Amino acid sequence: MKKEFFIAIKVYVSTWILIVLLFLSLSLRADISFKKSVQTIIELLPNTTFLIGVHITFAICYVLFLLIRYFMRIYRRKGFIIMGKQVIFGVVIPFFILLGIYKAIVRANSTEEFSYEWDYSIENTNDTTNDLYKTDGKHRGMSVFGWGFHNKKSIATLVKNNIEWVAVTPFLYQKDQYTKQMDTPKTIGRWSKRDSIFISSIAQLRAKGVHVHLKPHLWMSEGWRSDISLPSAIDWDIWFDSYRSNIIHYARMAQETGVELFCIGTELRSSLQHQPDRWKALVQEIKTIYHGKLTYAANWDGEFELIDFWKELDYIGIQAYFPLTKKSNPDLVTLKKGWNRHITTLETLSQTHQKPILFTEVGYKSEASAAIHPWEWQSSLGILYQKKSNRTQQLAYQALFESLWDKEWFSGMYIWQWDTRTSMDSAPTSLDFSPRYKPAQNTIAKGYARQ
Repeated sequence: MKKEFFIAIKVYVSTWILIVLLFLSLSLRADISFKKSVQTIIELLPNTTFLIGVHITFAICYVLFLLIRYFMRIYRRKGFIIMGKQVIFGVVIPFFILLGIYKAIVRANSTEEFSYEWDYSIENTNDTTNDLYKTDGKHRGMSVFGWGFHNKKSIATLVKNNIEWVAVTPFLYQKDQYTKQMDTPKTIGRWSKRDSIFISSIAQLRAKGVHVHLKPHLWMSEGWRSDISLPSAIDWDIWFDSYRSNIIHYARMAQETGVELFCIGTELRSSLQHQPDRWKALVQEIKTIYHGKLTYAANWDGEFELIDFWKELDYIGIQAYFPLTKKSNPDLVTLKKGWNRHITTLETLSQTHQKPILFTEVGYKSEASAAIHPWEWQSSLGILYQKKSNRTQQLAYQALFESLWDKEWFSGMYIWQWDTRTSMDSAPTSLDFSPRYKPAQNTIAKGYARQ
Protein backbone atom coordinates (compact mmCIF):
# COMPACT_ATOMS: atom_id res chain seq x y z
CA MET A 1 0.00 0.00 0.00
CA LYS A 2 2.83 2.36 0.88
CA LYS A 3 4.54 1.55 -2.41
CA GLU A 4 1.34 2.30 -4.38
CA PHE A 5 0.99 5.61 -2.57
CA PHE A 6 4.49 6.71 -3.59
CA ILE A 7 3.88 5.61 -7.18
CA ALA A 8 0.73 7.74 -7.27
CA ILE A 9 2.74 10.68 -5.88
CA LYS A 10 5.37 10.24 -8.62
CA VAL A 11 2.70 10.21 -11.35
CA TYR A 12 1.04 13.25 -9.78
CA VAL A 13 4.31 15.22 -9.68
CA SER A 14 5.17 14.13 -13.22
CA THR A 15 1.77 15.35 -14.41
CA TRP A 16 2.40 18.78 -12.92
CA ILE A 17 5.88 18.95 -14.47
CA LEU A 18 4.53 18.07 -17.92
CA ILE A 19 1.73 20.65 -17.68
CA VAL A 20 4.12 23.39 -16.51
CA LEU A 21 6.63 22.62 -19.27
CA LEU A 22 3.89 22.61 -21.90
CA PHE A 23 2.53 25.93 -20.61
CA LEU A 24 6.00 27.52 -20.60
CA SER A 25 6.68 26.26 -24.11
CA LEU A 26 3.45 27.70 -25.48
CA SER A 27 4.00 31.00 -23.64
CA LEU A 28 7.52 31.45 -25.00
CA ARG A 29 6.27 30.72 -28.52
CA ALA A 30 3.68 33.48 -27.99
CA ASP A 31 6.47 35.93 -27.07
CA ILE A 32 5.58 35.98 -23.35
CA SER A 33 8.61 36.31 -21.08
CA PHE A 34 9.69 33.45 -18.84
CA LYS A 35 9.14 35.61 -15.75
CA LYS A 36 5.62 36.53 -16.86
CA SER A 37 4.84 32.90 -17.73
CA VAL A 38 5.87 31.73 -14.26
CA GLN A 39 3.81 34.52 -12.70
CA THR A 40 0.77 33.46 -14.73
CA ILE A 41 1.17 29.84 -13.59
CA ILE A 42 1.32 30.97 -9.96
CA GLU A 43 -1.85 33.02 -10.48
CA LEU A 44 -3.59 29.98 -11.98
CA LEU A 45 -2.85 27.75 -8.99
CA PRO A 46 -5.98 28.73 -7.00
CA ASN A 47 -8.15 28.70 -10.14
CA THR A 48 -10.82 26.02 -9.72
CA THR A 49 -11.18 25.24 -13.42
CA PHE A 50 -7.41 24.93 -13.85
CA LEU A 51 -7.07 22.64 -10.82
CA ILE A 52 -9.92 20.42 -12.00
CA GLY A 53 -8.21 20.13 -15.40
CA VAL A 54 -4.88 19.19 -13.79
CA HIS A 55 -6.45 16.52 -11.61
CA ILE A 56 -8.46 15.05 -14.50
CA THR A 57 -5.19 14.83 -16.44
CA PHE A 58 -3.53 13.15 -13.45
CA ALA A 59 -6.37 10.65 -13.15
CA ILE A 60 -6.09 9.74 -16.84
CA CYS A 61 -2.30 9.39 -16.61
CA TYR A 62 -2.53 7.27 -13.45
CA VAL A 63 -5.18 4.95 -14.91
CA LEU A 64 -3.06 4.51 -18.05
CA PHE A 65 -0.01 3.75 -15.90
CA LEU A 66 -1.94 1.12 -13.91
CA LEU A 67 -3.27 -0.50 -17.06
CA ILE A 68 0.14 -0.66 -18.73
CA ARG A 69 1.72 -2.06 -15.57
CA TYR A 70 -1.04 -4.64 -15.17
CA PHE A 71 -0.74 -5.93 -18.74
CA MET A 72 3.06 -6.00 -18.57
CA ARG A 73 2.79 -8.25 -15.51
CA ILE A 74 0.32 -10.53 -17.36
CA TYR A 75 2.75 -10.68 -20.27
CA ARG A 76 5.68 -11.70 -18.04
CA ARG A 77 3.66 -14.38 -16.19
CA LYS A 78 1.39 -15.81 -18.89
CA GLY A 79 2.76 -14.70 -22.23
CA PHE A 80 1.69 -12.52 -25.12
CA ILE A 81 -1.47 -14.42 -26.18
CA ILE A 82 -3.10 -14.30 -22.74
CA MET A 83 -2.13 -10.64 -22.36
CA GLY A 84 -3.59 -9.90 -25.82
CA LYS A 85 -6.91 -11.53 -24.92
CA GLN A 86 -7.17 -9.52 -21.71
CA VAL A 87 -6.34 -6.29 -23.56
CA ILE A 88 -9.05 -7.03 -26.13
CA PHE A 89 -11.78 -8.06 -23.67
CA GLY A 90 -10.78 -5.77 -20.81
CA VAL A 91 -9.91 -2.58 -22.68
CA VAL A 92 -10.51 -2.58 -26.44
CA ILE A 93 -14.08 -3.92 -26.48
CA PRO A 94 -15.29 -1.77 -23.52
CA PHE A 95 -13.64 1.25 -25.17
CA PHE A 96 -15.48 0.74 -28.44
CA ILE A 97 -18.76 0.09 -26.62
CA LEU A 98 -18.40 3.42 -24.77
CA LEU A 99 -17.34 5.14 -27.98
CA GLY A 100 -20.42 3.74 -29.72
CA ILE A 101 -22.69 4.99 -26.93
CA TYR A 102 -21.03 8.42 -27.11
CA LYS A 103 -21.46 8.62 -30.89
CA ALA A 104 -25.09 7.49 -30.64
CA ILE A 105 -25.87 10.26 -28.12
CA VAL A 106 -24.05 12.85 -30.25
CA ARG A 107 -25.88 11.70 -33.36
CA ALA A 108 -29.25 11.85 -31.61
CA ASN A 109 -28.59 15.36 -30.26
CA SER A 110 -27.19 16.71 -33.53
CA THR A 111 -29.96 15.40 -35.79
CA GLU A 112 -32.80 17.74 -36.69
CA GLU A 113 -35.47 17.92 -39.37
CA PHE A 114 -34.29 21.07 -41.09
CA SER A 115 -33.61 21.57 -44.76
CA TYR A 116 -31.88 24.75 -45.90
CA GLU A 117 -31.31 25.64 -49.54
CA TRP A 118 -27.95 27.39 -49.87
CA ASP A 119 -28.03 30.52 -52.03
CA TYR A 120 -24.70 30.71 -53.84
CA SER A 121 -25.80 33.58 -56.06
CA ILE A 122 -25.29 36.19 -53.33
CA GLU A 123 -21.65 35.25 -52.64
CA ASN A 124 -18.99 37.73 -53.68
CA THR A 125 -16.83 36.30 -56.47
CA ASN A 126 -14.52 39.33 -56.62
CA ASP A 127 -11.00 39.44 -55.23
CA THR A 128 -11.92 42.34 -52.94
CA THR A 129 -15.02 43.49 -51.08
CA ASN A 130 -17.88 45.27 -52.84
CA ASP A 131 -17.54 47.99 -50.19
CA LEU A 132 -21.26 48.62 -49.81
CA TYR A 133 -20.32 50.55 -46.66
CA LYS A 134 -19.49 53.54 -48.87
CA THR A 135 -23.07 53.48 -50.10
CA ASP A 136 -25.09 53.00 -46.92
CA GLY A 137 -22.64 53.34 -44.00
CA LYS A 138 -23.54 49.91 -42.63
CA HIS A 139 -20.91 47.78 -40.91
CA ARG A 140 -21.10 44.29 -42.38
CA GLY A 141 -18.88 43.00 -39.63
CA MET A 142 -17.48 39.85 -38.09
CA SER A 143 -15.40 39.23 -34.96
CA VAL A 144 -12.61 37.05 -36.31
CA PHE A 145 -10.07 34.94 -34.41
CA GLY A 146 -7.18 32.69 -35.35
CA TRP A 147 -4.91 35.22 -37.05
CA GLY A 148 -1.39 34.35 -38.18
CA PHE A 149 1.15 35.94 -40.48
CA HIS A 150 -0.41 34.25 -43.53
CA ASN A 151 -4.16 34.84 -43.80
CA LYS A 152 -4.81 34.88 -47.55
CA LYS A 153 -7.25 31.96 -47.59
CA SER A 154 -9.05 33.11 -44.43
CA ILE A 155 -9.57 36.63 -45.76
CA ALA A 156 -10.76 35.32 -49.13
CA THR A 157 -13.48 33.33 -47.32
CA LEU A 158 -14.60 36.44 -45.43
CA VAL A 159 -14.75 38.48 -48.63
CA LYS A 160 -16.69 35.71 -50.36
CA ASN A 161 -19.35 35.93 -47.62
CA ASN A 162 -19.80 39.70 -48.04
CA ILE A 163 -18.03 40.56 -44.79
CA GLU A 164 -16.64 44.08 -45.20
CA TRP A 165 -15.60 44.93 -41.64
CA VAL A 166 -13.56 42.75 -39.30
CA ALA A 167 -13.11 43.22 -35.56
CA VAL A 168 -9.52 42.39 -34.65
CA THR A 169 -9.42 41.67 -30.93
CA PRO A 170 -6.24 41.86 -28.83
CA PHE A 171 -7.01 40.36 -25.42
CA LEU A 172 -5.92 42.18 -22.27
CA TYR A 173 -5.58 40.07 -19.15
CA GLN A 174 -6.08 40.15 -15.41
CA LYS A 175 -6.65 37.25 -13.03
CA ASP A 176 -10.12 38.10 -11.68
CA GLN A 177 -12.43 40.95 -10.70
CA TYR A 178 -10.41 41.64 -7.55
CA THR A 179 -7.11 42.16 -9.37
CA LYS A 180 -6.10 45.79 -9.07
CA GLN A 181 -3.56 45.88 -11.89
CA MET A 182 -3.89 44.11 -15.23
CA ASP A 183 -0.99 43.04 -17.42
CA THR A 184 0.51 45.94 -19.35
CA PRO A 185 2.89 46.24 -22.34
CA LYS A 186 6.58 46.61 -21.48
CA THR A 187 6.69 49.82 -23.49
CA ILE A 188 3.67 51.63 -24.90
CA GLY A 189 3.92 51.63 -28.67
CA ARG A 190 6.61 48.95 -28.82
CA TRP A 191 5.09 45.92 -30.54
CA SER A 192 5.39 42.37 -29.22
CA LYS A 193 5.32 39.30 -31.47
CA ARG A 194 1.59 38.97 -30.82
CA ASP A 195 1.09 42.65 -31.73
CA SER A 196 3.04 42.06 -34.94
CA ILE A 197 0.56 39.35 -35.93
CA PHE A 198 -2.29 41.85 -35.51
CA ILE A 199 -0.42 44.51 -37.50
CA SER A 200 0.29 42.04 -40.31
CA SER A 201 -3.32 40.83 -40.34
CA ILE A 202 -4.66 44.39 -40.48
CA ALA A 203 -2.47 45.15 -43.50
CA GLN A 204 -3.64 41.97 -45.26
CA LEU A 205 -7.30 42.79 -44.55
CA ARG A 206 -7.00 46.35 -45.83
CA ALA A 207 -5.26 45.13 -48.99
CA LYS A 208 -8.49 43.26 -49.84
CA GLY A 209 -10.72 46.25 -49.14
CA VAL A 210 -11.79 45.04 -45.69
CA HIS A 211 -12.33 47.79 -43.10
CA VAL A 212 -10.90 47.10 -39.64
CA HIS A 213 -12.32 47.67 -36.16
CA LEU A 214 -9.63 47.30 -33.48
CA LYS A 215 -11.34 46.14 -30.30
CA PRO A 216 -9.08 45.47 -27.25
CA HIS A 217 -10.97 43.16 -24.92
CA LEU A 218 -10.27 42.44 -21.24
CA TRP A 219 -10.24 38.72 -20.38
CA MET A 220 -10.11 37.21 -16.90
CA SER A 221 -9.42 33.69 -15.66
CA GLU A 222 -12.30 33.96 -13.21
CA GLY A 223 -15.28 36.29 -12.96
CA TRP A 224 -16.63 38.87 -15.39
CA ARG A 225 -15.08 42.20 -16.35
CA SER A 226 -18.35 44.07 -15.63
CA ASP A 227 -18.05 43.04 -11.96
CA ILE A 228 -14.56 44.35 -11.17
CA SER A 229 -14.64 45.19 -7.46
CA LEU A 230 -11.86 47.06 -5.68
CA PRO A 231 -11.79 48.27 -2.07
CA SER A 232 -10.59 51.87 -2.44
CA ALA A 233 -10.29 54.83 -4.79
CA ILE A 234 -6.51 54.34 -4.81
CA ASP A 235 -6.93 50.74 -6.01
CA TRP A 236 -9.35 51.87 -8.69
CA ASP A 237 -6.81 54.43 -9.90
CA ILE A 238 -4.08 51.77 -10.04
CA TRP A 239 -6.40 49.59 -12.11
CA PHE A 240 -7.33 52.40 -14.46
CA ASP A 241 -3.68 53.40 -14.94
CA SER A 242 -2.95 49.86 -16.14
CA TYR A 243 -6.03 49.89 -18.38
CA ARG A 244 -4.97 53.26 -19.81
CA SER A 245 -1.52 51.87 -20.66
CA ASN A 246 -3.13 49.09 -22.68
CA ILE A 247 -5.70 51.21 -24.46
CA ILE A 248 -3.18 53.94 -25.41
CA HIS A 249 -0.85 51.20 -26.68
CA TYR A 250 -3.57 49.94 -29.03
CA ALA A 251 -4.79 53.44 -29.94
CA ARG A 252 -1.27 54.01 -31.32
CA MET A 253 -1.49 50.77 -33.24
CA ALA A 254 -4.86 51.82 -34.65
CA GLN A 255 -3.43 55.12 -35.84
CA GLU A 256 -0.26 53.64 -37.33
CA THR A 257 -2.11 50.88 -39.20
CA GLY A 258 -4.92 53.08 -40.52
CA VAL A 259 -7.66 51.25 -38.64
CA GLU A 260 -10.99 53.02 -39.24
CA LEU A 261 -12.75 52.24 -35.96
CA PHE A 262 -11.34 51.89 -32.45
CA CYS A 263 -13.23 50.58 -29.42
CA ILE A 264 -12.11 52.21 -26.17
CA GLY A 265 -13.63 49.60 -23.84
CA THR A 266 -15.92 46.59 -23.54
CA GLU A 267 -18.41 45.79 -20.75
CA LEU A 268 -16.60 47.64 -17.94
CA ARG A 269 -19.71 48.66 -16.00
CA SER A 270 -18.22 48.95 -12.50
CA SER A 271 -15.34 51.12 -13.73
CA LEU A 272 -17.82 53.41 -15.50
CA GLN A 273 -19.73 53.76 -12.24
CA HIS A 274 -16.64 54.48 -10.11
CA GLN A 275 -14.55 56.50 -12.57
CA PRO A 276 -16.69 58.57 -14.97
CA ASP A 277 -14.21 61.49 -15.02
CA ARG A 278 -11.27 59.23 -15.83
CA TRP A 279 -13.19 57.76 -18.77
CA LYS A 280 -13.93 61.23 -20.13
CA ALA A 281 -10.27 62.18 -19.83
CA LEU A 282 -9.24 58.93 -21.53
CA VAL A 283 -11.50 59.66 -24.50
CA GLN A 284 -9.86 63.06 -24.95
CA GLU A 285 -6.38 61.57 -24.68
CA ILE A 286 -7.19 58.91 -27.26
CA LYS A 287 -8.37 61.61 -29.65
CA THR A 288 -4.94 63.25 -29.54
CA ILE A 289 -3.38 59.95 -30.69
CA TYR A 290 -5.97 58.29 -32.93
CA HIS A 291 -7.93 60.22 -35.55
CA GLY A 292 -10.42 57.63 -36.75
CA LYS A 293 -13.89 56.83 -35.45
CA LEU A 294 -14.55 55.74 -31.86
CA THR A 295 -17.03 53.60 -30.00
CA TYR A 296 -17.50 51.89 -26.63
CA ALA A 297 -19.05 48.39 -26.37
CA ALA A 298 -21.75 48.58 -23.67
CA ASN A 299 -23.58 45.48 -22.52
CA TRP A 300 -27.19 45.08 -23.62
CA ASP A 301 -28.59 44.94 -20.06
CA GLY A 302 -28.59 48.70 -19.39
CA GLU A 303 -24.89 49.52 -19.15
CA PHE A 304 -25.34 52.01 -21.99
CA GLU A 305 -27.38 54.20 -19.61
CA LEU A 306 -24.30 54.75 -17.40
CA ILE A 307 -22.27 56.38 -20.17
CA ASP A 308 -22.31 60.16 -20.34
CA PHE A 309 -19.66 60.53 -23.05
CA TRP A 310 -21.60 59.12 -26.01
CA LYS A 311 -21.51 62.57 -27.61
CA GLU A 312 -17.71 62.29 -27.80
CA LEU A 313 -17.91 59.03 -29.77
CA ASP A 314 -19.10 58.22 -33.29
CA TYR A 315 -21.25 55.19 -32.48
CA ILE A 316 -23.23 53.91 -29.52
CA GLY A 317 -21.77 50.41 -29.31
CA ILE A 318 -23.99 47.64 -27.93
CA GLN A 319 -23.07 44.05 -27.04
CA ALA A 320 -26.44 42.93 -28.36
CA TYR A 321 -27.19 39.62 -26.65
CA PHE A 322 -30.82 40.54 -26.11
CA PRO A 323 -33.13 37.67 -25.07
CA LEU A 324 -35.77 37.13 -27.75
CA THR A 325 -37.93 34.30 -26.42
CA LYS A 326 -38.48 31.97 -23.48
CA LYS A 327 -38.88 28.83 -25.58
CA SER A 328 -36.54 26.51 -27.44
CA ASN A 329 -36.88 26.03 -31.20
CA PRO A 330 -38.74 29.33 -31.81
CA ASP A 331 -40.17 30.20 -35.21
CA LEU A 332 -39.32 33.34 -37.20
CA VAL A 333 -42.45 35.24 -36.14
CA THR A 334 -41.65 34.70 -32.44
CA LEU A 335 -38.05 35.85 -32.88
CA LYS A 336 -39.09 39.02 -34.72
CA LYS A 337 -41.66 39.82 -32.02
CA GLY A 338 -38.89 39.37 -29.47
CA TRP A 339 -37.03 42.29 -31.02
CA ASN A 340 -39.91 44.78 -30.73
CA ARG A 341 -39.32 46.13 -27.22
CA HIS A 342 -35.55 46.15 -27.70
CA ILE A 343 -35.91 48.16 -30.91
CA THR A 344 -37.96 50.77 -29.06
CA THR A 345 -35.23 51.09 -26.41
CA LEU A 346 -32.47 51.35 -29.01
CA GLU A 347 -34.31 53.90 -31.12
CA THR A 348 -34.89 56.09 -28.05
CA LEU A 349 -31.23 55.75 -27.08
CA SER A 350 -30.13 56.84 -30.56
CA GLN A 351 -32.50 59.82 -30.57
CA THR A 352 -31.45 60.92 -27.09
CA HIS A 353 -27.76 61.10 -27.95
CA GLN A 354 -28.14 61.80 -31.68
CA LYS A 355 -25.77 58.93 -32.48
CA PRO A 356 -26.24 55.76 -34.56
CA ILE A 357 -26.37 52.35 -32.91
CA LEU A 358 -23.68 49.79 -33.76
CA PHE A 359 -23.85 46.22 -32.51
CA THR A 360 -20.23 45.65 -31.46
CA GLU A 361 -21.18 42.02 -30.82
CA VAL A 362 -24.22 39.91 -31.59
CA GLY A 363 -24.37 36.16 -31.91
CA TYR A 364 -26.34 32.96 -31.47
CA LYS A 365 -25.22 29.40 -30.82
CA SER A 366 -26.44 26.60 -33.09
CA GLU A 367 -28.47 25.21 -30.23
CA ALA A 368 -32.22 24.93 -29.66
CA SER A 369 -32.34 27.43 -26.75
CA ALA A 370 -29.90 29.93 -28.30
CA ALA A 371 -32.38 32.83 -28.38
CA ILE A 372 -33.37 32.49 -24.69
CA HIS A 373 -30.02 33.54 -23.19
CA PRO A 374 -27.85 34.40 -26.21
CA TRP A 375 -24.92 35.46 -24.01
CA GLU A 376 -24.40 32.03 -22.47
CA TRP A 377 -21.40 30.01 -23.64
CA GLN A 378 -21.83 26.35 -24.42
CA SER A 379 -20.09 23.59 -22.48
CA SER A 380 -17.44 21.57 -24.28
CA LEU A 381 -19.60 18.50 -23.53
CA GLY A 382 -22.86 20.28 -24.36
CA ILE A 383 -23.58 18.03 -27.34
CA LEU A 384 -24.15 15.17 -24.86
CA TYR A 385 -27.12 16.86 -23.20
CA GLN A 386 -28.15 19.82 -25.40
CA LYS A 387 -30.01 19.71 -28.69
CA LYS A 388 -28.18 21.11 -31.69
CA SER A 389 -30.26 23.36 -33.92
CA ASN A 390 -28.93 24.94 -37.09
CA ARG A 391 -32.51 26.06 -37.66
CA THR A 392 -32.66 28.18 -34.48
CA GLN A 393 -29.33 29.84 -35.25
CA GLN A 394 -30.29 30.51 -38.87
CA LEU A 395 -33.72 31.93 -37.98
CA ALA A 396 -32.21 34.12 -35.25
CA TYR A 397 -29.98 35.80 -37.83
CA GLN A 398 -32.82 36.08 -40.32
CA ALA A 399 -34.96 37.78 -37.66
CA LEU A 400 -32.07 40.11 -36.81
CA PHE A 401 -31.67 41.29 -40.42
CA GLU A 402 -35.40 41.59 -41.08
CA SER A 403 -36.02 43.51 -37.85
CA LEU A 404 -33.09 45.94 -37.78
CA TRP A 405 -31.07 46.23 -40.97
CA ASP A 406 -33.22 48.89 -42.64
CA LYS A 407 -33.50 51.14 -39.58
CA GLU A 408 -31.89 54.53 -40.31
CA TRP A 409 -30.35 54.73 -36.84
CA PHE A 410 -28.79 51.27 -37.13
CA SER A 411 -25.21 51.23 -38.46
CA GLY A 412 -24.62 47.51 -38.64
CA MET A 413 -23.07 44.78 -36.54
CA TYR A 414 -20.21 42.44 -35.75
CA ILE A 415 -21.20 38.78 -35.60
CA TRP A 416 -19.70 36.78 -32.73
CA GLN A 417 -17.69 34.89 -33.83
CA TRP A 418 -15.69 33.46 -36.76
CA ASP A 419 -12.67 31.27 -36.06
CA THR A 420 -10.41 30.88 -39.10
CA ARG A 421 -9.31 27.48 -37.72
CA THR A 422 -12.80 25.94 -37.75
CA SER A 423 -13.00 22.80 -39.87
CA MET A 424 -15.94 21.66 -41.98
CA ASP A 425 -15.88 18.28 -40.21
CA SER A 426 -16.61 19.90 -36.83
CA ALA A 427 -19.73 21.81 -37.95
CA PRO A 428 -22.28 18.94 -37.81
CA THR A 429 -21.80 18.48 -34.06
CA SER A 430 -20.82 22.04 -33.12
CA LEU A 431 -23.13 23.97 -30.79
CA ASP A 432 -20.95 27.05 -30.60
CA PHE A 433 -21.43 30.60 -31.89
CA SER A 434 -19.46 30.13 -35.08
CA PRO A 435 -21.73 30.23 -38.17
CA ARG A 436 -19.03 28.68 -40.37
CA TYR A 437 -20.21 25.78 -42.54
CA LYS A 438 -23.73 26.18 -41.11
CA PRO A 439 -26.86 27.65 -42.74
CA ALA A 440 -26.36 30.78 -40.62
CA GLN A 441 -23.23 31.53 -42.66
CA ASN A 442 -25.28 31.84 -45.83
CA THR A 443 -28.01 33.82 -44.06
CA ILE A 444 -25.40 36.33 -42.88
CA ALA A 445 -23.86 36.53 -46.37
CA LYS A 446 -27.34 37.11 -47.80
CA GLY A 447 -28.13 39.80 -45.22
CA TYR A 448 -24.82 41.57 -45.88
CA ALA A 449 -25.49 41.52 -49.63
CA ARG A 450 -28.53 43.76 -49.09
CA GLN A 451 -28.28 47.42 -50.11
